[in-house]
Amino acid sequence: MKFNIRGENIEVTNAIREYVEKKISKLERYFDTPPTSDVHVNLSVYNDEQRIEVTIPMTNLLLRAEVQHIDLYAAVDLAVDKLERQIRKHKTKINRKFRQNGAPKHAFAELEREAKQAAEEPENQIELVRTKRFNLKPMDSEEAILQMDMLGHSFFVFTNDDSGETNVVYKRRDGKYGLIEPHV
Repeated sequence: MKFNIRGENIEVTNAIREYVEKKISKLERYFDTPPTSDVHVNLSVYNDEQRIEVTIPMTNLLLRAEVQHIDLYAAVDLAVDKLERQIRKHKTKINRKFRQNGAPKHAFAELEREAKQAAEEPENQIELVRTKRFNLKPMDSEEAILQMDMLGHSFFVFTNDDSGETNVVYKRRDGKYGLIEPHV
C-alpha cells in the first residue's frame, strides 16, 4: 500500500507515520493482492480532540473510517477496527452471493464460458439475456435508497409518491446517491 498522510494542526512525525502505516498495513491480510490505490490518511487536532480520516479507494469498494478520540494512537486503532469491520462485511456479502449462485469455481467457469461466447459472437449484435417484471411501489427517494441498499443493487426503479412518475435512484462511484427523473 502507498500512504498519503497529511496533518492539519498537527505535525506528522516519523513515529506517527510509522504507527499509522504499521496499523493500516495489517489490513493487507484480508486481500489476495494488496490494494494498488493510495491510502489517504488525514490527521487533525481541534480543541484537544484528535481526529483521523482514512480512505482506501478500491475498484468495487470504498473503505472509509473517521474517528475522533482524545488519544491519537487510540483513534488510529479505532479507525483500523472500523475498516476491518467494513472489509469483513464486504467479504461476507461476496461469499454469500457465491454460495447463492454456486461455488466460486463454478461461477468462474461460467464467466469464462460467457467470455468465450462473447468473443465468438459479432460485436455489433446486441443480445437481451434477461427480462424482469415487478410492481413499482410508490415511495419517496429515501425509502428507495434504503430498498436498493438492502437488496445490494447499484440502482432501484420506483414510483415517486409525490409526482407519481417512474424514477431511478442509483449509487455513484463516490459513494453518494443520484436520482433520475423523467423530463417532460
